[in-house]
Amino acid sequence: MFLSFNHRNIAGTVIAILVLLLPVSAQGADDAIEKLPPSNIWFAPAADGSDLPDAYLQSAALQTEGKDPHSALFTETEFPSAVTCGRCHQKIFTEWASSNHAYASISPMFHKFEQAINDLSSGTIGSFCVRCHQQVGTQLGEPRELPLWDRSIVAREGITCVTCHRVKAEFGKVNGERHIEPGPLSDPVVGIGRAENLGEVLQNSEEYKVAGAPGEEGTEIHLGAIEFEQIGDSQFCVSCHQVAVNLGIKLEVVWEQYRDSPAAEAGITCQDCHMGKVPGEAEGYAEWPVAIVNGRVVGDPKARHSNHAFYGPGYPIAHPGLFPFNPRGLRWTIKEWLTFDYRAGWGEPDWEDQLTAGGLEKPDFPPEWTTRKDRMFARFVIQQNEKLLEDKRRDRLAVMENGSRIDGPFFDGSPPERGEDLDLRYRVTNTDKGHNFPSGSLGAQPEIWLNVALINPDGENVWESGYVDSLGDMADLHSLDVAAGTVEHDDQLFNLQTKFLTTNVKGTDREMYLPVQFDIDQLPFLRPANVPTSVLNHPPFVRMEGRSIPPLGWRDAEYSIPGELLTKPGTYRLQVRMRSRAEPIYFMRFVGATKEMEQRINDWMIDIHPYAVEFEIK
Repeated sequence: MFLSFNHRNIAGTVIAILVLLLPVSAQGADDAIEKLPPSNIWFAPAADGSDLPDAYLQSAALQTEGKDPHSALFTETEFPSAVTCGRCHQKIFTEWASSNHAYASISPMFHKFEQAINDLSSGTIGSFCVRCHQQVGTQLGEPRELPLWDRSIVAREGITCVTCHRVKAEFGKVNGERHIEPGPLSDPVVGIGRAENLGEVLQNSEEYKVAGAPGEEGTEIHLGAIEFEQIGDSQFCVSCHQVAVNLGIKLEVVWEQYRDSPAAEAGITCQDCHMGKVPGEAEGYAEWPVAIVNGRVVGDPKARHSNHAFYGPGYPIAHPGLFPFNPRGLRWTIKEWLTFDYRAGWGEPDWEDQLTAGGLEKPDFPPEWTTRKDRMFARFVIQQNEKLLEDKRRDRLAVMENGSRIDGPFFDGSPPERGEDLDLRYRVTNTDKGHNFPSGSLGAQPEIWLNVALINPDGENVWESGYVDSLGDMADLHSLDVAAGTVEHDDQLFNLQTKFLTTNVKGTDREMYLPVQFDIDQLPFLRPANVPTSVLNHPPFVRMEGRSIPPLGWRDAEYSIPGELLTKPGTYRLQVRMRSRAEPIYFMRFVGATKEMEQRINDWMIDIHPYAVEFEIK
């Protein structure tokens, strides 16, 4: 249930401009950019003056017993970390650090789901999932099931810089497959241009304090740039965003929605909406220098800037010490971070003061968190990360509100009368020109539904649809509370979540959150079709029930409120909001998610276009 809203319309969001590794500030740059804001907000020196740890130069996966300790550094050199790129591309790094691309490898929900799918398929999927989520690790030969804490640092970075900027071949619909060109940091990168100002930096290497050739003193940089047109085209995104799983079900469908969309016809690219200056809208690009090298601005300070936050509806549920990607957080291992109780007051000055004074019962700290200094530094890292997460939350809401609209309520017939049933409807419109609402992954995710409530003259919530159960799930057929009989099924639910329909031994098709015929298979098994799926138009015994709204399309949500709830004269209020969440709890429990993961998924639930209207009953 909900009580009140303030209607808000977010046209965009401002991301803090943060510099990594070097205390660079635009204040000391050329006069042409003297009015640009300071850029050392996030990675300013820590309170204790400590420097960036060298952990990013280590490859944990190759530091096991019997391995050549120098191979780790070679691995990082062949697939440079985003941290090295962030030395000169500070703004891009900071945007990327909280992006879903940076989150792809570290996501706990991805790992739970990926393991569950491999178990169900008896391992036949192999490296299918990780070759998009952890492409560098896959090319390094890291086993699919290798835990994060045993992987190389660069593999933990997910879709990192080299994943896109070291791809030289054009790939189309290759179903999650493409190749990163390995090479040291000095090797050329690919982009939409030829880095016209790179020559100036290399010719004045002493002035810029860079290594103008391999082995020279100075900050190592790439020594060339290759123009690669496809990186600026929508087709560049296809290999990981148009994907079918082994039995023929399409997991990602964005490309096929886009290619038939008004946006594609108008020449609007994926990058225009997801990397522009307004989240989710093709309103042009921001301006920013291509690079700031050791405090010196390179090129035009008003150059086109592609935002590497990659605006979208996704969000992280990892421990905030582990994500966003903060190099200072590498001071501790993943296992150590997971023992830091960030929900308690650890590291907060007031909490630490009370603990020192004996006003709090001393927790049984793990060995790595026994000192106040360490706890406070860890809290400092988390506070930095939380600033980026708040920006991400605003971006997420902006994307959803910029791509949709709610109109209504529209009353059918004459004005409402006391004691009569009230029939009404809201119209939900997909204002996005590029793809369906919602889009992306199908099946169990994403969730978008309408929540409508009627408040009577006494301020009581007397009717509601789109309510949630004790776990935060919609009260549909999959709700565990509905199954237990503790919550009533929501018969009027308006839900845009796509479902799988599976054929069963008894009865009609069954709505499922995985394409698995549990009634047919004693041992559930995701088997490929023995005939081409194009013949049946869907895999045997499985099909999709799509509920998303196509570009610029609309759908009406119709409701009927019993007249017995409208007997009191006075002012009634109808409140509406769309709600969005990445995963349902019943599915998270199916794949073995932790309680902390469940709580984090609900922490990020957002309300889209909340507003209320009032009407009189005489």
